[in-house]
Amino acid sequence: MGRIARLFVIKTRWEAWAVIYALALGAVERGQAYREVYPGAIGWLFFVVCTAAVFMAGGILLDATRRRPAEARTRASDLARAG
Repeated sequence: MGRIARLFVIKTRWEAWAVIYALALGAVERGQAYREVYPGAIGWLFFVVCTAAVFMAGGILLDATRRRPAEARTRASDLARAG
């Protein structure tokens, strides 16, 4: 079960960007559906809200995958000791 769970952990920024792209595609598709169901300003409002959610989630994903300076120094010193 642990092996399967590790597939759903976002570890790198590249993976985060791929997830953000997928979220954006889904948000735009959902927004288009809202525009068809609710014509006029309310449809556009729902469209904007759907896409704004991607910006908020994307920021959190990118912050979560950013390497902290202390972690980078630790990893660099570990590599220097190993080599």
